[in-house]
Amino acid sequence: MESIHHAPAEDSRPDIRELFQVFSGPVDVRSLTLTGIFLLSTLYTVYFTREVLLPVVLAFVLSFLLAPVVRSMSRLRIPGAIGAGIIILGLIGAGAYGTYLLSDPARQWLEKAPTSFNIIRKKLRDFIEPMEKARETTKQIENITVLGKKEPNIATVEIKKPGLGEFVFASTQNFLLGCGMTLVLLYFLLAAEDLFLLKLVKVLPSLDDKKRAVEICRQIEQDVSTYLWTITLVNVGLGLVVGLSMYFLGMPNPALWGVLAAFLTYIPYLGALTGIISIGLAAALTFTDPIKIILAPSIYFLAAIIEGNFITPIALGRSLALNPVVIFIWLLFWGWAWGILGVVLAVPLLAIVRIICRHFKSLAALGEFLGNEPTAANS
Repeated sequence: MESIHHAPAEDSRPDIRELFQVFSGPVDVRSLTLTGIFLLSTLYTVYFTREVLLPVVLAFVLSFLLAPVVRSMSRLRIPGAIGAGIIILGLIGAGAYGTYLLSDPARQWLEKAPTSFNIIRKKLRDFIEPMEKARETTKQIENITVLGKKEPNIATVEIKKPGLGEFVFASTQNFLLGCGMTLVLLYFLLAAEDLFLLKLVKVLPSLDDKKRAVEICRQIEQDVSTYLWTITLVNVGLGLVVGLSMYFLGMPNPALWGVLAAFLTYIPYLGALTGIISIGLAAALTFTDPIKIILAPSIYFLAAIIEGNFITPIALGRSLALNPVVIFIWLLFWGWAWGILGVVLAVPLLAIVRIICRHFKSLAALGEFLGNEPTAANS
């Protein structure tokens, strides 16, 4: 695949020392304090407004992914508003069909979860028994200590927590509301097409600035959409490999495992580990043959290794390789701020930030820091 890296016309590699020019002069304590307050305010704003920000960010990311499709429809004489409506209806239909197809297998696995854990526990009894004995001994010691210190006639207050039904209902309601907000905003973003770009061009003073703004916006959109389409296709391919492998091994609900693998691949490192453990536990419940029990997670592990070390780097090119340390910190932050969906969006957001940095000279050093490309001395 053709690399999506577009080197700046003027120069080559940014100077990383530009990041530290802020410290070259005398330190302004007031400025540092205001900067710290601004950063903390931003962090807590992202956290406490997640119910509003998450649908907005997700809609913008999806608009980058789907804008080329709307533009292709426009070339076929399909107006942007109609093309955006077709895409939104397609997303709703695909989501509804996928939910219908996978809800029953997922429900069956959840209903069998208590029994399944007992079965796994019996199979692993030799390993668990010493731990259980240690836990029971500790509990007995705690009971003896509590009985020795317990005072009679002391009233206890028990805080009643929401039941499982209330929790599930509230979560489903919030999820559907978030999906609705995302789809509505996504429709307007896709239907507007170049409206924001035209407004930006209109307010810029000189013709050179207008041309540069159009060029930068087009290039950023092309790079971001190419990146998102690439990783989406790679993840779908991995999901197909895992799903077909589980089908030929005789695992129940192979489509569920394929979709799970495709979804978890958006989460680097932790996603593949979660999928391998999940399939390993399911295989231990399904099969009695030790070879099949080992083979199911091993196939997933091998497919994840090939995808992470060969297919994705080749498809994206080294120009979009990201710093693993930055990725891990980024995952921690977005997981804290927005939960599971934040973890899924973390790497695409980091890639978008780096792509934008590469198109602005003042941010080029930051883009270099976020990347994982070898330096000139190592290349």
